[in-house]
Amino acid sequence: MAVRDDSWFDDLFRTHATHVYRYFVRRAPHDAEDLTADVMAVAWRRRADVPAGSELPWLYRTAGYVLANHRRKKAAVPVEHLPLGADDTDPADLVVGDDDARAALRALSPRDRQILLLHAWEGLGGEELAVVLGISRGGADAALSRARARLGAAWSAR
Repeated sequence: MAVRDDSWFDDLFRTHATHVYRYFVRRAPHDAEDLTADVMAVAWRRRADVPAGSELPWLYRTAGYVLANHRRKKAAVPVEHLPLGADDTDPADLVVGDDDARAALRALSPRDRQILLLHAWEGLGGEELAVVLGISRGGADAALSRARARLGAAWSAR
């Protein structure tokens, strides 16, 4: 195992902090900086647990836990009150602003939403999804397929 020292953490931060920050901007925009800092602090404290070659999926999984804890501490913000996107037309922002897309996503289970958003917004593929979800690659592929099918059904029901 490589040495997990300050240099290792600096590289981890440089390489992945922006991805983690964007993850939170889409889910908790007002607290994105603090939540990103929390995830990176966990990464430092648990650096021996961060799998080499799967650092970003591990960080996303940790981000999911940090976000869940954060939401338990705060009152929920209704989806209707999420801020509209910035002037640059990020497709993720268009989805957040689209009533039909939000309704279809709301109809899904939290796990299906997590899988679809990690895939679509964070760009995770099957192997990375497997690490984040703590399941096999085949299980992640199947979960993504089922989530897509349920999203299609929810969309059709609208």
